Amino acid sequence: MNASNLCKHLRNKSMFIPALAAAAEADDDPTGHSHHCWCNCTLTETGPDDQPVSNDRCRSSRSCFEE
Repeated sequence: MNASNLCKHLRNKSMFIPALAAAAEADDDPTGHSHHCWCNCTLTETGPDDQPVSNDRCRSSRSCFEE
């Protein structure tokens, strides 16, 4: 998955814990579904547009998306 297709405010635990990032690579899980995600703007699992955040959802189609 190309990170440039995701909103710059999307965060997940694997970004901060190297062991989780390695586990995701080992599982060949490019979507990161196994990791808890949150929006760095709201600091919750909901974006500024009141919709849930995830690697699948935080795309350019959302009003709050930032490259």
